[in-house]
Amino acid sequence: MAMNETIEIHRAADRFSTELDWLQARHSFSFGSHYDPGNVGHGLLIVSNEDRIAPGGGFGPHPHADMEIVTWVLQGALEHQDSKGNHGVLRPGLAQRMSAGSGITHAETNASTTEPVHLVQMWVVPDSTGIEPSYEDRDFSEDLTARGLIAVASGQGHGGAMPICQRGAVMWVGRLVDNETVEIPDAPFVHLFVAKGTLELNSSIFEQGDAARLVQAGTQLVTSVGESEVIIWETQQEANR
Repeated sequence: MAMNETIEIHRAADRFSTELDWLQARHSFSFGSHYDPGNVGHGLLIVSNEDRIAPGGGFGPHPHADMEIVTWVLQGALEHQDSKGNHGVLRPGLAQRMSAGSGITHAETNASTTEPVHLVQMWVVPDSTGIEPSYEDRDFSEDLTARGLIAVASGQGHGGAMPICQRGAVMWVGRLVDNETVEIPDAPFVHLFVAKGTLELNSSIFEQGDAARLVQAGTQLVTSVGESEVIIWETQQEANR
């Protein structure tokens, strides 16, 4: 049965919220104690968390398995350490990819004791389970100075992108200037998230934290209103749940 063509608007204020003394988190989909059977992901993307972590705060060591995890920092610095001996400090423009595979334990903490860190972490289900866990971070700062969308994480072999273990998924990022228009990937499932600034799609205005979920929407154009930053996932099918 063919899927209906849709574009759904999801506003920032309508997301699930977690508030701790060191964390302000907004969840686009069901996560942790927040559960809605009608909102468990979009395509192969099952987690999209926007986190603001206070100075000195962070997530202590915790395990993951069989998940492709991509982290994108918007402001500040995030420190990563894991059970495979990997260590890195992420800043804006520097993306992190972790393939949890057969199992990995990691910690993600604010690298600063004086400044908050603002990030988006996204999870995609893999197309193979039980693989050897792996980690990578890569600097896309120079690439992002060019106009348009940059492939940051891809299971389709995009040049320059970090490889992920999911052939049906690609993550794009664009740092757009005022009035710049880009074409949204034409894919069965597309998730567009406004990381910074303001965008216009189909005559609707999207502010920071807003998202659009597209299903079989074909070619669509999005225009930046002022400077903005957008994160887009294109995926080819729905996750098996």
